[in-house]
Amino acid sequence: MRTIIQSILTCPNCGYQSKETMPTDVCQYFFECVNCHQIFKPKPGDCCVYCSYGTVKCPPMQGEGGCC
Repeated sequence: MRTIIQSILTCPNCGYQSKETMPTDVCQYFFECVNCHQIFKPKPGDCCVYCSYGTVKCPPMQGEGGCC
């Protein structure tokens, strides 16, 4: 199965959506919205912002190894 490295993040503060390229070797814990500049982090229980607010889970979660 091919790993998807792009995801659309939706800011939990203002709802702005941005297409982002995810890192393949680490989870991204913080992200700053390009629209409202709010810095957000994952929801409790998620490893990264992509798993909480993205259209695609992070590459480590897509693989069989699970979260980093």
